[in-house]
Amino acid sequence: MFERLDAIVTKYNELQKQLSNPEIINDYNKLKTLSKEASDLEETVNKYQEYKNVKTSEQDALELMKDPELKEMAELEYKDLTTKEQDLIKELEILLVPKDENDGKNVIMEIRGAAGGDEANIFAGDLYRMYTYYAEKNNWKIEELHSIEGTSGGFSQVEIMIKGEDVYKKLKYESGSHRVQRVPTTETQGRIHTSTATVLVMPEVETANIDIKESDIKMDVYHSSGAGGQSVNTSNSAVRLTHIPTGVVVTCQTERSQLKNRDRAMNLLKIKINDEIRNKEEQELGATRKSKIGTGDRSEKIRTYNYPQNRVTDHRINFSVMNLDRVMDGELEPIIEALINEDMRLKLSGVSFE
Repeated sequence: MFERLDAIVTKYNELQKQLSNPEIINDYNKLKTLSKEASDLEETVNKYQEYKNVKTSEQDALELMKDPELKEMAELEYKDLTTKEQDLIKELEILLVPKDENDGKNVIMEIRGAAGGDEANIFAGDLYRMYTYYAEKNNWKIEELHSIEGTSGGFSQVEIMIKGEDVYKKLKYESGSHRVQRVPTTETQGRIHTSTATVLVMPEVETANIDIKESDIKMDVYHSSGAGGQSVNTSNSAVRLTHIPTGVVVTCQTERSQLKNRDRAMNLLKIKINDEIRNKEEQELGATRKSKIGTGDRSEKIRTYNYPQNRVTDHRINFSVMNLDRVMDGELEPIIEALINEDMRLKLSGVSFE
Protein backbone atom coordinates (compact mmCIF):
# COMPACT_ATOMS: atom_id res chain seq x y z
CA MET A 1 0.00 0.00 0.00
CA PHE A 2 2.76 2.44 0.91
CA GLU A 3 4.58 1.84 -2.38
CA ARG A 4 1.39 2.86 -4.18
CA LEU A 5 1.07 5.93 -1.96
CA ASP A 6 4.67 6.95 -2.63
CA ALA A 7 4.04 6.59 -6.37
CA ILE A 8 0.93 8.79 -6.07
CA VAL A 9 2.93 11.48 -4.25
CA THR A 10 5.59 11.37 -6.99
CA LYS A 11 2.93 11.66 -9.69
CA TYR A 12 1.24 14.54 -7.85
CA ASN A 13 4.52 16.46 -7.54
CA GLU A 14 5.22 15.94 -11.24
CA LEU A 15 1.78 17.30 -12.09
CA GLN A 16 2.35 20.37 -9.92
CA LYS A 17 5.57 21.11 -11.83
CA GLN A 18 3.79 20.74 -15.16
CA LEU A 19 0.98 23.04 -14.03
CA SER A 20 3.52 25.80 -13.38
CA ASN A 21 4.96 25.44 -16.89
CA PRO A 22 4.02 28.50 -19.03
CA GLU A 23 3.42 26.29 -22.08
CA ILE A 24 0.87 24.24 -20.14
CA ILE A 25 -0.76 27.34 -18.65
CA ASN A 26 -1.37 28.68 -22.16
CA ASP A 27 -2.89 25.39 -23.37
CA TYR A 28 -6.42 25.40 -21.92
CA ASN A 29 -7.28 21.78 -22.71
CA LYS A 30 -3.98 20.44 -21.38
CA LEU A 31 -4.26 22.65 -18.28
CA LYS A 32 -7.79 21.40 -17.63
CA THR A 33 -6.75 17.74 -17.99
CA LEU A 34 -3.70 18.02 -15.74
CA SER A 35 -5.59 20.08 -13.14
CA LYS A 36 -8.24 17.36 -12.97
CA GLU A 37 -5.55 14.68 -12.51
CA ALA A 38 -3.90 16.65 -9.71
CA SER A 39 -7.23 17.36 -8.03
CA ASP A 40 -8.11 13.65 -8.05
CA LEU A 41 -4.83 12.84 -6.24
CA GLU A 42 -4.80 15.75 -3.79
CA GLU A 43 -6.95 14.23 -1.05
CA THR A 44 -4.87 11.03 -1.00
CA VAL A 45 -1.60 13.00 -0.92
CA ASN A 46 -2.80 15.16 1.99
CA LYS A 47 -4.09 12.16 3.92
CA TYR A 48 -0.80 10.32 3.41
CA GLN A 49 1.12 13.37 4.66
CA GLU A 50 -1.11 13.41 7.72
CA TYR A 51 -0.29 9.73 8.27
CA LYS A 52 3.46 10.43 8.03
CA ASN A 53 3.13 13.30 10.50
CA VAL A 54 1.44 10.96 12.97
CA LYS A 55 4.25 8.40 12.55
CA THR A 56 6.82 11.14 13.29
CA SER A 57 4.86 12.18 16.37
CA GLU A 58 4.80 8.55 17.54
CA GLN A 59 8.59 8.44 17.41
CA ASP A 60 8.76 11.70 19.38
CA ALA A 61 6.42 10.24 22.00
CA LEU A 62 8.57 7.11 22.31
CA GLU A 63 11.60 9.30 22.96
CA LEU A 64 9.71 11.21 25.65
CA MET A 65 8.85 7.94 27.39
CA LYS A 66 12.52 7.63 28.29
CA ASP A 67 12.13 10.62 30.59
CA PRO A 68 10.61 9.41 33.91
CA GLU A 69 8.89 12.75 34.49
CA LEU A 70 7.24 12.75 31.05
CA LYS A 71 6.65 9.03 30.67
CA GLU A 72 2.98 8.95 31.77
CA MET A 73 2.00 11.88 29.56
CA ALA A 74 3.97 10.46 26.63
CA GLU A 75 2.31 7.05 26.96
CA LEU A 76 -1.15 8.64 26.76
CA GLU A 77 -0.13 10.65 23.73
CA TYR A 78 1.38 7.58 22.08
CA LYS A 79 -1.84 5.61 22.64
CA ASP A 80 -3.92 8.37 21.02
CA LEU A 81 -1.49 8.56 18.11
CA THR A 82 -1.57 4.80 17.42
CA THR A 83 -5.38 4.92 17.37
CA LYS A 84 -5.25 7.82 14.92
CA GLU A 85 -2.72 5.91 12.81
CA GLN A 86 -5.09 2.96 12.42
CA ASP A 87 -7.95 5.28 11.48
CA LEU A 88 -5.77 6.95 8.85
CA ILE A 89 -4.74 3.58 7.39
CA LYS A 90 -8.42 2.67 6.93
CA GLU A 91 -9.07 6.02 5.25
CA LEU A 92 -6.09 5.54 2.95
CA GLU A 93 -7.25 2.06 1.99
CA ILE A 94 -10.59 3.54 0.94
CA LEU A 95 -8.91 6.32 -1.02
CA LEU A 96 -6.84 3.73 -2.91
CA VAL A 97 -9.95 1.88 -4.11
CA PRO A 98 -10.32 2.68 -7.84
CA LYS A 99 -13.00 5.30 -8.34
CA ASP A 100 -15.82 4.97 -10.85
CA GLU A 101 -15.02 7.61 -13.46
CA ASN A 102 -18.76 8.11 -13.99
CA ASP A 103 -19.60 8.93 -10.35
CA GLY A 104 -19.63 12.70 -10.86
CA LYS A 105 -21.76 12.58 -14.01
CA ASN A 106 -25.39 13.43 -14.64
CA VAL A 107 -27.70 10.56 -15.53
CA ILE A 108 -30.46 9.52 -17.88
CA MET A 109 -33.05 7.49 -15.95
CA GLU A 110 -35.63 5.35 -17.70
CA ILE A 111 -38.61 3.95 -15.76
CA ARG A 112 -41.06 1.48 -17.32
CA GLY A 113 -44.15 -0.29 -16.10
CA ALA A 114 -43.47 -4.02 -16.44
CA ALA A 115 -45.48 -6.99 -15.10
CA GLY A 116 -48.88 -6.09 -13.71
CA GLY A 117 -50.71 -4.05 -16.36
CA ASP A 118 -52.22 -0.78 -15.14
CA GLU A 119 -50.89 -1.29 -11.60
CA ALA A 120 -47.33 -1.62 -12.95
CA ASN A 121 -47.70 1.71 -14.76
CA ILE A 122 -49.12 3.35 -11.64
CA PHE A 123 -46.14 2.03 -9.66
CA ALA A 124 -43.76 3.38 -12.33
CA GLY A 125 -45.36 6.77 -11.71
CA ASP A 126 -44.83 6.33 -7.96
CA LEU A 127 -41.12 5.58 -8.53
CA TYR A 128 -40.87 8.64 -10.78
CA ARG A 129 -42.24 10.83 -7.96
CA MET A 130 -39.95 9.13 -5.42
CA TYR A 131 -36.85 9.94 -7.47
CA THR A 132 -38.15 13.47 -8.09
CA TYR A 133 -38.47 14.06 -4.34
CA TYR A 134 -35.02 12.55 -3.74
CA ALA A 135 -33.54 14.82 -6.41
CA GLU A 136 -35.10 17.86 -4.75
CA LYS A 137 -33.55 16.88 -1.40
CA ASN A 138 -30.14 16.76 -3.12
CA ASN A 139 -30.68 20.04 -4.99
CA TRP A 140 -30.54 18.22 -8.33
CA LYS A 141 -32.42 19.35 -11.42
CA ILE A 142 -34.79 17.05 -13.31
CA GLU A 143 -35.74 17.41 -16.95
CA GLU A 144 -38.34 15.14 -18.53
CA LEU A 145 -37.22 13.90 -21.94
CA HIS A 146 -40.04 11.61 -22.98
CA SER A 147 -43.07 9.97 -21.42
CA ILE A 148 -45.99 7.71 -22.27
CA GLU A 149 -48.73 7.90 -19.68
CA GLY A 150 -50.60 4.84 -18.50
CA THR A 151 -54.33 4.60 -19.20
CA SER A 152 -55.11 4.45 -15.46
CA GLY A 153 -52.35 6.79 -14.32
CA GLY A 154 -48.58 6.64 -13.94
CA PHE A 155 -46.38 5.85 -16.91
CA SER A 156 -45.81 2.92 -19.20
CA GLN A 157 -42.49 4.67 -19.89
CA VAL A 158 -40.80 7.88 -18.75
CA GLU A 159 -37.26 9.10 -19.38
CA ILE A 160 -35.64 11.93 -17.42
CA MET A 161 -32.30 13.71 -17.20
CA ILE A 162 -31.07 14.34 -13.65
CA LYS A 163 -28.32 16.92 -13.24
CA GLY A 164 -26.28 17.77 -10.16
CA GLU A 165 -23.38 16.79 -7.94
CA ASP A 166 -22.54 13.06 -7.72
CA VAL A 167 -25.84 12.02 -9.32
CA TYR A 168 -24.55 8.77 -10.85
CA LYS A 169 -22.59 7.95 -7.68
CA LYS A 170 -25.86 7.64 -5.78
CA LEU A 171 -28.37 6.57 -8.41
CA LYS A 172 -26.30 3.90 -10.19
CA TYR A 173 -27.58 1.36 -7.65
CA GLU A 174 -31.19 1.87 -8.78
CA SER A 175 -30.97 -0.08 -12.05
CA GLY A 176 -33.04 -3.24 -11.93
CA SER A 177 -36.55 -4.56 -11.39
CA HIS A 178 -38.51 -2.95 -8.53
CA ARG A 179 -41.41 -5.00 -7.12
CA VAL A 180 -44.47 -3.63 -5.34
CA GLN A 181 -46.88 -5.58 -3.14
CA ARG A 182 -50.13 -3.79 -2.33
CA VAL A 183 -53.87 -3.61 -2.96
CA PRO A 184 -54.21 -1.71 -6.25
CA THR A 185 -56.73 1.10 -6.57
CA THR A 186 -58.27 -0.95 -9.39
CA GLU A 187 -58.80 -3.98 -7.11
CA THR A 188 -62.43 -4.36 -5.96
CA GLN A 189 -62.02 -7.33 -3.59
CA GLY A 190 -59.13 -6.05 -1.47
CA ARG A 191 -56.57 -8.59 -2.69
CA ILE A 192 -52.85 -7.85 -2.58
CA HIS A 193 -51.22 -7.84 -6.00
CA THR A 194 -47.57 -8.03 -7.00
CA SER A 195 -46.42 -5.84 -9.88
CA THR A 196 -43.07 -4.64 -11.17
CA ALA A 197 -41.48 -1.64 -12.82
CA THR A 198 -37.99 -1.50 -14.25
CA VAL A 199 -35.41 1.25 -13.79
CA LEU A 200 -32.36 1.88 -15.93
CA VAL A 201 -29.73 4.47 -14.94
CA MET A 202 -27.15 5.55 -17.52
CA PRO A 203 -24.33 8.07 -17.00
CA GLU A 204 -24.27 11.04 -19.31
CA VAL A 205 -21.35 10.73 -21.71
CA GLU A 206 -19.46 13.00 -24.06
CA THR A 207 -21.61 12.24 -27.09
CA ALA A 208 -19.14 13.95 -29.41
CA ASN A 209 -16.82 10.98 -28.84
CA ILE A 210 -19.41 8.45 -30.04
CA ASP A 211 -19.66 8.01 -33.80
CA ILE A 212 -22.97 6.86 -35.31
CA LYS A 213 -23.49 6.50 -39.05
CA GLU A 214 -26.49 8.37 -40.40
CA SER A 215 -27.21 5.37 -42.63
CA ASP A 216 -27.75 3.26 -39.48
CA ILE A 217 -30.53 5.50 -38.20
CA LYS A 218 -34.23 5.35 -39.02
CA MET A 219 -36.16 8.51 -38.09
CA ASP A 220 -39.93 8.78 -37.58
CA VAL A 221 -41.66 12.09 -36.91
CA TYR A 222 -45.11 12.47 -35.38
CA HIS A 223 -47.17 15.03 -33.52
CA SER A 224 -46.18 14.99 -29.86
CA SER A 225 -49.76 15.25 -28.66
CA GLY A 226 -50.95 12.34 -30.77
CA ALA A 227 -50.51 8.60 -30.73
CA GLY A 228 -48.38 8.55 -33.86
CA GLY A 229 -48.58 9.21 -37.59
CA GLN A 230 -46.55 11.46 -39.82
CA SER A 231 -46.76 15.17 -39.09
CA VAL A 232 -43.55 16.61 -40.46
CA ASN A 233 -44.85 20.11 -41.05
CA THR A 234 -46.08 20.88 -37.54
CA SER A 235 -43.89 23.08 -35.36
CA ASN A 236 -44.56 20.79 -32.39
CA SER A 237 -43.07 17.52 -33.65
CA ALA A 238 -41.82 14.50 -31.75
CA VAL A 239 -38.90 12.51 -33.14
CA ARG A 240 -38.27 8.78 -32.82
CA LEU A 241 -34.82 7.46 -33.74
CA THR A 242 -34.05 3.77 -34.21
CA HIS A 243 -30.44 2.58 -34.37
CA ILE A 244 -30.80 -0.33 -36.78
CA PRO A 245 -27.64 -2.35 -35.81
CA THR A 246 -28.51 -2.46 -32.09
CA GLY A 247 -32.27 -1.97 -32.14
CA VAL A 248 -31.99 0.89 -29.62
CA VAL A 249 -34.98 3.26 -29.87
CA VAL A 250 -35.27 6.76 -28.40
CA THR A 251 -37.99 9.38 -28.58
CA CYS A 252 -37.96 13.09 -27.79
CA GLN A 253 -40.91 15.49 -27.79
CA THR A 254 -39.90 18.16 -25.28
CA GLU A 255 -38.92 20.86 -27.79
CA ARG A 256 -41.22 22.78 -30.13
CA SER A 257 -39.09 22.21 -33.21
CA GLN A 258 -38.37 18.96 -35.01
CA LEU A 259 -34.68 19.88 -35.38
CA LYS A 260 -34.15 20.45 -31.64
CA ASN A 261 -36.00 17.24 -30.80
CA ARG A 262 -33.80 15.35 -33.24
CA ASP A 263 -30.61 16.78 -31.70
CA ARG A 264 -31.76 15.82 -28.20
CA ALA A 265 -32.84 12.38 -29.39
CA MET A 266 -29.46 11.85 -31.05
CA ASN A 267 -27.63 12.66 -27.82
CA LEU A 268 -29.89 10.27 -25.92
CA LEU A 269 -29.33 7.59 -28.55
CA LYS A 270 -25.56 7.90 -28.14
CA ILE A 271 -25.87 7.58 -24.36
CA LYS A 272 -27.99 4.43 -24.70
CA ILE A 273 -25.65 2.88 -27.24
CA ASN A 274 -22.69 3.65 -24.97
CA ASP A 275 -24.52 1.85 -22.16
CA GLU A 276 -25.09 -1.16 -24.43
CA ILE A 277 -21.36 -1.22 -25.28
CA ARG A 278 -20.41 -1.06 -21.57
CA ASN A 279 -22.76 -3.93 -20.76
CA LYS A 280 -21.33 -6.07 -23.55
CA GLU A 281 -17.76 -5.41 -22.40
CA GLU A 282 -18.66 -6.31 -18.82
CA GLN A 283 -20.25 -9.58 -19.92
CA GLU A 284 -17.25 -10.46 -22.08
CA LEU A 285 -15.05 -9.97 -19.02
CA GLY A 286 -17.27 -12.34 -17.07
CA ALA A 287 -18.57 -9.56 -14.83
CA THR A 288 -22.25 -9.93 -15.67
CA ARG A 289 -24.64 -7.27 -14.50
CA LYS A 290 -26.43 -9.74 -12.23
CA SER A 291 -23.28 -10.09 -10.15
CA LYS A 292 -23.13 -6.37 -9.47
CA ILE A 293 -24.55 -4.10 -6.86
CA GLY A 294 -24.13 -0.93 -8.83
CA THR A 295 -25.47 -1.65 -12.32
CA GLY A 296 -27.96 -4.47 -12.15
CA ASP A 297 -29.81 -5.71 -15.18
CA ARG A 298 -33.43 -4.65 -15.38
CA SER A 299 -34.51 -8.29 -15.30
CA GLU A 300 -32.99 -8.69 -11.83
CA LYS A 301 -35.32 -8.08 -8.88
CA ILE A 302 -33.41 -5.70 -6.66
CA ARG A 303 -36.01 -4.25 -4.29
CA THR A 304 -39.50 -4.91 -2.90
CA TYR A 305 -41.90 -2.23 -1.68
CA ASN A 306 -44.37 -3.97 0.66
CA TYR A 307 -47.22 -1.57 1.45
CA PRO A 308 -49.17 -3.71 3.97
CA GLN A 309 -46.04 -3.98 6.16
CA ASN A 310 -44.73 -0.46 5.33
CA ARG A 311 -41.41 -2.15 4.48
CA VAL A 312 -38.80 -1.68 1.77
CA THR A 313 -36.26 -4.48 1.27
CA ASP A 314 -33.19 -4.34 -0.95
CA HIS A 315 -32.49 -7.98 -1.83
CA ARG A 316 -28.90 -7.47 -2.96
CA ILE A 317 -27.71 -6.65 0.55
CA ASN A 318 -30.63 -8.06 2.57
CA PHE A 319 -31.35 -4.59 3.95
CA SER A 320 -34.81 -3.47 5.11
CA VAL A 321 -36.35 -0.28 6.44
CA MET A 322 -39.80 -0.04 8.00
CA ASN A 323 -40.72 3.37 6.63
CA LEU A 324 -41.93 2.79 3.09
CA ASP A 325 -44.14 5.88 3.30
CA ARG A 326 -41.11 8.11 3.90
CA VAL A 327 -39.04 6.30 1.25
CA MET A 328 -41.74 7.07 -1.32
CA ASP A 329 -41.46 10.71 -0.21
CA GLY A 330 -37.81 10.68 -1.27
CA GLU A 331 -36.04 9.51 1.90
CA LEU A 332 -33.82 7.07 -0.02
CA GLU A 333 -30.55 8.03 1.65
CA PRO A 334 -30.41 5.18 4.24
CA ILE A 335 -30.85 2.57 1.49
CA ILE A 336 -28.37 4.20 -0.88
CA GLU A 337 -25.79 4.69 1.89
CA ALA A 338 -26.12 1.00 2.81
CA LEU A 339 -25.49 0.04 -0.83
CA ILE A 340 -22.47 2.35 -1.11
CA ASN A 341 -20.98 0.96 2.11
CA GLU A 342 -21.47 -2.66 1.04
CA ASP A 343 -19.99 -1.94 -2.38
CA MET A 344 -16.95 -0.38 -0.68
CA ARG A 345 -16.62 -3.30 1.75
CA LEU A 346 -16.58 -5.78 -1.14
CA LYS A 347 -14.00 -3.75 -3.06
CA LEU A 348 -11.76 -3.53 0.01
CA SER A 349 -12.00 -7.29 0.36
CA GLY A 350 -10.77 -7.70 -3.19
CA VAL A 351 -14.11 -8.20 -4.95
CA SER A 352 -14.41 -5.80 -7.88
CA PHE A 353 -17.74 -4.75 -9.37
CA GLU A 354 -16.23 -2.49 -11.99
